[in-house]
Amino acid sequence: MDLSTVNIRQKFDLFTDQWKPHIIGELNGQQVKLAKLQGSFVWHSHEHEDEYFQVFKGTLFMEFRDKTEVVKEGEMIIVPKGVEHNPYTKPNEEVWVLLFEPASTQHTGEVEHERTHNDQQWI
Repeated sequence: MDLSTVNIRQKFDLFTDQWKPHIIGELNGQQVKLAKLQGSFVWHSHEHEDEYFQVFKGTLFMEFRDKTEVVKEGEMIIVPKGVEHNPYTKPNEEVWVLLFEPASTQHTGEVEHERTHNDQQWI
């Protein structure tokens, strides 16, 4: 096990692709991931996994079927398993998020989409 610290801001500097999470850590079957987001994602849910989103930069909008939650820099939101959601950003704003989810989580749940990335890499 690697006992060294991880500088999250430096890790964000290592990639530019959007909507593709990059793994920076693992613990207890959970993966810690970073992603850069811009625009709208895709409606999806995860049948067996909760998802944790923490915003490092920008403002994330988490759309649910009955409401939209605004998640600002320094804030977090947990999407419970089975809840359909669609994260999106302001059109011209890139948002940086940290994600916590079980390693078995499929990126877009059961939905196949051009933004589906189940081949996430460590950085």
